[in-house]
Amino acid sequence: MLFEDRADAGRRLAANLETYAGELTRVLALPRGGVPVAFEVARSLRAPLDVFVVRKIGAPGREELAIGAIASGGVRVLNEETIAVLGVEPELVDAITEREARELARREEAYRGGLPAHDVQGRTVLLIDDGLATGASMQAAIVALRSRLPRRIVVAIPVAPADTCAAIAPHVEDLVVLAMPHPFRGVGAWYMDFSQTSDEEVRRLLRDAAHAVGPS
Repeated sequence: MLFEDRADAGRRLAANLETYAGELTRVLALPRGGVPVAFEVARSLRAPLDVFVVRKIGAPGREELAIGAIASGGVRVLNEETIAVLGVEPELVDAITEREARELARREEAYRGGLPAHDVQGRTVLLIDDGLATGASMQAAIVALRSRLPRRIVVAIPVAPADTCAAIAPHVEDLVVLAMPHPFRGVGAWYMDFSQTSDEEVRRLLRDAAHAVGPS
């Protein structure tokens, strides 16, 4: 399967999520790339859209390789096995975490402008990204989101490797994945246009979603 862009992936994903349409559903996007995908889902289901900020903790010198992630609410998830194999010292993991925590706080302020996060207690939450590789960021998001007491968490993604899906599935009420290609070759390999999503695009989509649906 090859998606034209993130909006195309979102429209295809929305067609598989119609059973979750309803007044108690909230759509949360992992920025930045997950926001254009989630926007199409939220528009189709007429559900409120918000961001759930997660930052990957990249391995020193190999930043694309996740050794963990942090999420809103002070949650940190570490891949202890990978950290041990790479021999990354705890002090260095903490330093990277602090750096990413500053960026996480910056993004929350940039995207929401001081507005509070949507209330998800007792709601069905569709947690969306443009794809998963290791799944570290999504795992951190799930842990953080549980503390906000949603009724159920549904992870919905266009593409991910099968082993990552197997690791995520036991921790959520439902997992919706459009494609689990093998070999995987990375999320961007399955998009014709995988250009970077800007902060301004994130803000614009959040504004457009709020105008379309109204307050949560």
